[in-house]
Amino acid sequence: MLLKDFYIINSIQTENGQTIAAVTINKNHEVFKGHFPGNPVTPGVCIMQIVKDITSKVVEKSLFMESSSNVKFMEIINPEVTPDLEFILNITEVEGVYKVKNVTKFNDTIALKLSMNLKVV
Repeated sequence: MLLKDFYIINSIQTENGQTIAAVTINKNHEVFKGHFPGNPVTPGVCIMQIVKDITSKVVEKSLFMESSSNVKFMEIINPEVTPDLEFILNITEVEGVYKVKNVTKFNDTIALKLSMNLKVV
């Protein structure tokens, strides 16, 4: 975790090749003092980092992001309003590269879709 105390992983469940993780964003984290004062918005790069962190936990390896594609930020995540997120990941491994397709949601709203390639550190 690059940002200490930024989020908590409440649960991770993997079934039939799909991983679902429940995550709570810390609405009191200092990053929100600057992003943005009075109207906090979870930085997209932080959500992408959480996807990487969840994948690392699932595959039990330290990973770094080689590339990402089809990154679509569809809704703002305000941690004061919707701190609880659901990450749905499909993770496959091909020749030492972990390919991740992710959808991040709060309630029934899709906030982010992305594809990411991760390599072992």
